[in-house]
Amino acid sequence: MADSLSFRSHPLASSVDLVCWLPSSSASPSGRLLAAAIYDPSSGPAATSIRLLPLSDPTSPLDSLALPSRATALRCSPAALAAATSSGSLHLLPPSFDSDAAVAVPGGAGFHVGPVRGLDFGGEEWVTAGEDGRVHVVGGGGDGRLVARKVWDAKGMSGYEAARWASPAEFATGGVGCGVQWWDRRKGDAVVAQCNGIWGRGIVTGMVHSIDIHTSRKHICVVGGSSGTIFVWDLRWPQQPIPLSGVGLSGAAEPGCESEVWEVLFDTYTQSSDIISSTSSKILPVMMCSEDGILAVVEQALLLADERPLELLAEACAINSFDIDPQNPSDVVCALEWESIGVLTRGRDAMAEE
Repeated sequence: MADSLSFRSHPLASSVDLVCWLPSSSASPSGRLLAAAIYDPSSGPAATSIRLLPLSDPTSPLDSLALPSRATALRCSPAALAAATSSGSLHLLPPSFDSDAAVAVPGGAGFHVGPVRGLDFGGEEWVTAGEDGRVHVVGGGGDGRLVARKVWDAKGMSGYEAARWASPAEFATGGVGCGVQWWDRRKGDAVVAQCNGIWGRGIVTGMVHSIDIHTSRKHICVVGGSSGTIFVWDLRWPQQPIPLSGVGLSGAAEPGCESEVWEVLFDTYTQSSDIISSTSSKILPVMMCSEDGILAVVEQALLLADERPLELLAEACAINSFDIDPQNPSDVVCALEWESIGVLTRGRDAMAEE
């Protein structure tokens, strides 16, 4: 029997571009917390901000941090919340939202020129990847400042949309014109493997929007991109990507959606639940969200059984981003294009009040 689902939508007065969970803390009087990238052009200089929101009432922000331009990436580590922007800057602040402790790397010729789409934390450093084709590793300089070191500059030949650490020495990037690249810092910050992806009948230009790497299977990437495409890239067989969803894949996979897949994450809840049995699957279940308003779980075992992905939500607007609570993986928060935040709870007690 499938677990029950509970979904609550919290309308806001501004566009919600990105959302993520903050680490749970027993010291927080507000309980579980969210961070959201908000865009409100009517607010003048403070049009873009990162807001601290209580799960109990996301419409009542506890604090906020203004950004110089619209947020393009939002990630949280145990020690910091990071936001990248369309003007190429990177901003870090504690999960407590102590604005006095916030630090930044400004956009410009010395960092990124234009939107930073790829952002991830890997132990002690952040990796950034931008539409300008640049990849940087950012860490502390020992004096409270952030120091950015350029790893690569494609000089306009390609642009990056996603980045994800696999280990302190390895990370993956993806975008347009470059497919998915695997970097190894032990080999001089070099690209050691590349995958051009799987795209519908060759009639569309394949663009990677999101990458995730499972913590227990660091050699496996799941990739989401153009035209509903989701595929798995296994570094053990780098020339044989495995399709999970997409248009025109000769019957190899049914599409979970037919539009852009904005985000993919390995679903740590489904693999241990009875919503879908994953015992016969080589690839762990993957959650995705899309431009056509789909939030779904895609699994190789379902495709082998000629079944469609498990659809969790079907909204009338785009789902811009989502995040699975790492400490309570039954809970998912998502950013809906129509100015609202959605909270999905999975489990037999999903219909109970928080």
